[in-house]
Amino acid sequence: MNLLQKKASKLDNDDFLSQYRDEFYYPASSPIYLDGNSLGLMSKRAESSLIKSMNDWKTFAIDGWTEGTDPWLYYSETLSKLTAPLIGARESEVTVTGSITTNLHQLVASLYQPKGKRKKILTDELAFPTDVYVLESQLILHGEDPMESLIKVKSTDGHTLNEEDIIDQMNDDVCLILLPTVFYRSGQLLNINKLTKAAHDRGIIIGFDLAHSIGVVPHDLNHSECDFAVWCTYKYLNSGPGGVAGLFIHERHHGRVPGLTGWFGSDKTKQFDMAHTFTPANNASAYQLGTPHIFSMAPLLGSLEMFEEIGMKCVREKSLTLTSYLREAFEDLNKLDNKFIVITPYEDVRRGGHIAVTHPDAARICKDLKTKGVIPDYRAPNVIRFAPSPLYSSYDDLWQTYMILKNILENKTFERFSNERNIIA
Repeated sequence: MNLLQKKASKLDNDDFLSQYRDEFYYPASSPIYLDGNSLGLMSKRAESSLIKSMNDWKTFAIDGWTEGTDPWLYYSETLSKLTAPLIGARESEVTVTGSITTNLHQLVASLYQPKGKRKKILTDELAFPTDVYVLESQLILHGEDPMESLIKVKSTDGHTLNEEDIIDQMNDDVCLILLPTVFYRSGQLLNINKLTKAAHDRGIIIGFDLAHSIGVVPHDLNHSECDFAVWCTYKYLNSGPGGVAGLFIHERHHGRVPGLTGWFGSDKTKQFDMAHTFTPANNASAYQLGTPHIFSMAPLLGSLEMFEEIGMKCVREKSLTLTSYLREAFEDLNKLDNKFIVITPYEDVRRGGHIAVTHPDAARICKDLKTKGVIPDYRAPNVIRFAPSPLYSSYDDLWQTYMILKNILENKTFERFSNERNIIA
């Protein structure tokens, strides 16, 4: 038996979280699912909590807002209570609402307050596109030219950033900073505490995009004192396509009127007074906008129940072991094909929940993997991401992936495909 195979077998035998594997549904044609950082699998609990909300609609009609097991009027607060421990936040600092893009617009509109020469926004050149679009549009709304007022920290290798390079750009003309916790392409994890302290020492507001870390990396946002954060829930939190997002705003910012206001941000005791004077909630709930989309929130309730049972410490431990195993396997494949290169940082403290590799034929390799029952993720022009989930991925999945990839690279079976991405990569 191959050493990697022996290792996978032992790790699976010792895996406490293996009991959760049967909680999930798997695509019939692709039993090895390694795209958890794009869309997590559907769980039986998510299905159940959605059906329960649908039954509440059927049973209570309009009274579902205040009746039933989980009344819709307080659904966001119910989810916020379960989410807060995942990111080390107080319940009052979290609200589950909207989409990651609308939440980012909301928080930048609330906290970006240019004054004098301090009017620029700092981000990075590896940022996810929607973050850049939001920052550019917010600058334009303030009469600023994004070409001059949006600073993007350069990457020396095209995949990662050095925290010191980011700090070097924290000049006295910077008003606000937005960075990812984990870079979506390479899987690099940034040091939130270090960056937040550096920003605050210079009087700069700083926030983070947790899209590729929430549910796989524990955070301590309240203690770090970062100002704000946003995230989606359909990746490692398995809430389903288009599932509700969330936001964090540190308690020291509570009490201010949000930059964008809507009636679900009202104090609940005042909301149905129907007054034209907005009375915001005294916590993060004030940053809600319109009526919540209950059926895009309901699956998250079932999913978060599992995280509450497991705890983020256990989730992170397995995630690191999964990605360490993948890295070891892929470095072995590099000996077979030196164009197959791991770009994710080696150190645990610098690695999120996925392993990324580059290869000139990345798109066609991904297509070949899918025909052989493995679902990875492709990012143009040459990145393949492998994102195992601690809740449903086994080490045997990774061993099988290694063997399939080895066959693909040895026999160049990928050459029968075009090296172009599909509409959805």
